[in-house]
Amino acid sequence: MLIAGTTSDAGKSVVTAGICRWLVRRGVRVAPFKAQNMSLNSFVTADGAEIGRAQAMQAAAARVEPSALMNPVLLKPGGDRTSQVVLMGRPVGELSARGFHDQRRAMVFDRVLECLAELRRTHDAVICEGAGSPAEINLRRSDIVNMGLARAARLPVVVVGDIDRGGVFASLFGTTALLSAGDQELMAGYLINKFRGDVRLLEPGLESLRGLTGRPVLGVLPHRDGLGIDEEDGLRLSTRGTVREANTAPPAGSQVLRVAVIAVPLMSNFTDVDALAAEPGVVVRFCDRAEEIADADLVVVPGTRGTVRALRRLRERGLAEALARRAAEGRPILGVCGGFQVLGERVEDEVESRAGTVEGLGLLPVRIRFDREKTLARPTGRALGEPVTGYEIHHGVADVRGGEPFPGGCRVGAVWGTHWHGMLECDGFRRAFLRRVAADAGRDFVPAPDTRFAALREEQLDRLGDLIEEHADTDALWRLIEKGPPVGLPFVPPGAP
Repeated sequence: MLIAGTTSDAGKSVVTAGICRWLVRRGVRVAPFKAQNMSLNSFVTADGAEIGRAQAMQAAAARVEPSALMNPVLLKPGGDRTSQVVLMGRPVGELSARGFHDQRRAMVFDRVLECLAELRRTHDAVICEGAGSPAEINLRRSDIVNMGLARAARLPVVVVGDIDRGGVFASLFGTTALLSAGDQELMAGYLINKFRGDVRLLEPGLESLRGLTGRPVLGVLPHRDGLGIDEEDGLRLSTRGTVREANTAPPAGSQVLRVAVIAVPLMSNFTDVDALAAEPGVVVRFCDRAEEIADADLVVVPGTRGTVRALRRLRERGLAEALARRAAEGRPILGVCGGFQVLGERVEDEVESRAGTVEGLGLLPVRIRFDREKTLARPTGRALGEPVTGYEIHHGVADVRGGEPFPGGCRVGAVWGTHWHGMLECDGFRRAFLRRVAADAGRDFVPAPDTRFAALREEQLDRLGDLIEEHADTDALWRLIEKGPPVGLPFVPPGAP
């Protein structure tokens, strides 16, 4: 089955994860699949392949090991018009958006169908996620992830609409009406997402939509806070005033710990800070102005696919000076991956930006040289007396020339840098790190001794499964998975009402 959406951010990823969790709880061997993902949030599988983090999250929902089969094509934007193309977990080059759309069927569609066939062979069910909207008619001819995939594999399609944005009935009808007759044959029904209020108020609209399209609404999913896990795209993140509060329990000490995450350009793997937000008493805020980090106890410079561009932005907005003042005052800073690179002495980049040698912020004794080969790894180590694991996704090679050893990087005073993503998900290390940060910041903050990030993530995935089980027509969903698209669905011409 293919889960499509009226727009990006309609809820395709979480609905796909929820269906995977519902099915696996019924004893079904299920796998997620997204033919093509555009995202700067990625993950490294056990065999060293890079895939979208949303597919890794969906694999966790399905209780299976993530694999490149689940996301054969990953596009990582490097600007407004170019992306790095990652095929079967390995980067194969940079292409313009137009160039990729012109070439992608010839380049990858056979491989996409082979991956889907392999997952179908080894699992009872495969829940596929679309991208953007299936009604992007300007891209239909080269589509491999929405109706192009559904037509090739004869997949029933369920379209998700976000009612919180408004206009959901128009969006669902318009999406259907813009499709060709052949595509409409596969569109089996709709899911309405993020509803607030009494569902009985929707019933006249649900009946009218079915009358207009001949297709049922298969569920109305209520709005739930805290379920936007592993978002795909940091480019859509609203930076000013954005707070992530995964855990609202009171802090163990008398004070909270305030974390400011600098929203650098082309921000990647910003989900690294989710584990901080899961700690009681830790408030995480994304910001992009120097004055917004002045009262922070910890400033995080996250990953980016534009290290040189991020350096330019930090200098333009006065953030470089603010970070230098923090370092001189012994106030904590953590740089992760690209954020680690900008804290170093210099960056030699003939690969990503082709800017040559650019001076870094000089807060860590590190020199970065970009290599054409990408490092993709799942390292392990120890830090602050605790075991640490992580994953690496970077072209920059670090020449660490001093400071204290730290996994994937180094530390000088209260400035920490690492190429490792995911370290903060290690509970023992995270608590030790936060204790050190609180001491350096002069805060009476004590990490909770029993916060387990993996368990919190499991609870979130179970909540997604509950949403599907309690608010969707699971019998109808199961019939679609088992029997394929229904027959005899009417054609909906544009302007039918």
